[in-house]
Amino acid sequence: MEDALSSLLHDVRPAGALFDQSYVRAPWALRFMDWTPLTLLTMLSGEAWVTPEGGSPVRLGTQDVAVVRGPGPYTVADCPETAPMAVIHNAEVCTTPEGGDAGGLAMCGYAGDLGSTVLLTGTFQVKGSVSQRVLDALPRVALIPAGDGRCATMDMIVTEISRDKPGQQAILDRLLDLLLVSSLREWFDRPDSQAPSWYAAHSDQLIGRALRAIHEDPARPWTVEGLARESGASRATFAQRFTELVGQPPMAYLTEWRICQAADLLASTDDTVDVIARQVGYSNAYALSVAFKRTLGIRPSQHRVNAR
Repeated sequence: MEDALSSLLHDVRPAGALFDQSYVRAPWALRFMDWTPLTLLTMLSGEAWVTPEGGSPVRLGTQDVAVVRGPGPYTVADCPETAPMAVIHNAEVCTTPEGGDAGGLAMCGYAGDLGSTVLLTGTFQVKGSVSQRVLDALPRVALIPAGDGRCATMDMIVTEISRDKPGQQAILDRLLDLLLVSSLREWFDRPDSQAPSWYAAHSDQLIGRALRAIHEDPARPWTVEGLARESGASRATFAQRFTELVGQPPMAYLTEWRICQAADLLASTDDTVDVIARQVGYSNAYALSVAFKRTLGIRPSQHRVNAR
């Protein structure tokens, strides 16, 4: 059975993960303007400060992980006061703030340089209305302190980046996926993270069963009674507890989930609206169109045009 992160991260899983390992010497500061929706940062050695545009600096210690929610720019530096010396536009373009070549800057270190600070970054694109729920639940910078559970994964990433062998990209994709999910799980489990209601509800013995059932089979003709039976509770008890934990009634959540699924299918497939309607639990295209417009304010056909 799927849990909250598994079901909500299907479209966040990277395809063509972009990793970069930067060796820098103080004073140093990198301005990231690559406009990616989600970035992972970790210090393999040394420490840094991550400052989002218009936000407060966050300290990043050795082996800490920062999940940065885009697409706005941010700065990573040896201290918050250091002005940017290089601008990262994408995985292949790095310039000075004036637009010149950044390759010869004094801050640049090298592998084996004992004085170097080593910054590892992983960026990837995020698609889908379902996955947007994860992004919406994150702060601009989510800091996850160093922990033994991620050390092996990061060691494997560093080793794989240094290789040039067949299958490297596939391995990096999966390692980034693992690092992302484990980091987000740790973040949402923190008492001070203000985890979204849907995440906490998945851990509930009764409501977690219903949520997993909805996520696994949205096309099933669910009713409150049916979901209550799935959870092993009376209708009244189930409905009250679901609303308390999730923040909305069961059928409202079901509709929202179905519309998110439909929106993603409209954007990623060429299936007709009628086919998609049946995949997500509606009897025909008309029924889906009515629910879709009521929820998102536009028709399915217009959403498909806008998403492509």
